[in-house]
Amino acid sequence: MINGAAGKTNGGGFAARLALVLKALSLTRGRLAAELAVDKSLVGRWATGAVKPSAYNLDRLTQLIARHRPGFTLLDWDRDIAALAAALGVIAPPVISSDNPHGVGIGGRMIPASMERESALTTSLRGAAYEGFWRTTRPSAEIPGRFVHDQVLIRRSGDTMLMLTLGVFSLRFSGWAILLQNKIFSIAVDTDTDTFIFTIFHGVQQSRADVLDGLSLTCLRDAGGTPVAGAVLMERTGTLTGDLAADDTRFNQLCQQDPVAPDGSIDPATAEHLFRDVGPTALAAGGDPLLLMHYARSMARGPLFEMPG
Repeated sequence: MINGAAGKTNGGGFAARLALVLKALSLTRGRLAAELAVDKSLVGRWATGAVKPSAYNLDRLTQLIARHRPGFTLLDWDRDIAALAAALGVIAPPVISSDNPHGVGIGGRMIPASMERESALTTSLRGAAYEGFWRTTRPSAEIPGRFVHDQVLIRRSGDTMLMLTLGVFSLRFSGWAILLQNKIFSIAVDTDTDTFIFTIFHGVQQSRADVLDGLSLTCLRDAGGTPVAGAVLMERTGTLTGDLAADDTRFNQLCQQDPVAPDGSIDPATAEHLFRDVGPTALAAGGDPLLLMHYARSMARGPLFEMPG
């Protein structure tokens, strides 16, 4: 366990654990310093590993985390990085080693530096348009002919990254979204089942996105982990308040809703947009040979009416 400035942690050090906390709570160093009423430079020294918090400040930091992640205690600082990340609901960073010197992998550099810079710039300029509460509509793989809804929370982490959480009841997928060339590429993982969800959505050019559509790829929770791809629509259901704890509470409440859409609740245009006939027969009739989400027929949009200014 950490014991003041002289203490040690298992694997990764305090700085790595603090980075996970900032990521999980969508906090900047400045915001954390304000929350704890300490100088920003002190938080900076914690973040770089130059010093560790005193027992007093560590206790206050732990209490702050517990307000956002109930049940978090001083003992959680003894967890290894992967276990701590799972407890906080975020993706663990890659292990830097001689076999993986650049940390390539989940949470590491997965794209070229030039694309990373482009995404960071786009997110700093356009990321706010996508922050909020969302609800997906997609054909159900488990109940043929029916549609299901997932609850989604999107918010910025700093100014250059969008964090994404998808939930149904107690199930949670956590990850991030990359903005590139008017597309939103996202990857999220459920750490309890090690299941991934990959999505590509069409973006919008308005000041706020209200509807997005695209394709998703994941695995069913059957014995073989069957891969399944489908079209998905995502509609905004609310805006964030800026109070992280309150927004998390609201999201958890939304996740308790029955995900199966009632019969007749999906309008025919949306149902036709999401149910696709593909393959040789569809191609012969003028359709698509593969599952596509054509930009020309996208439903992605901002508000129907925007006030100028």
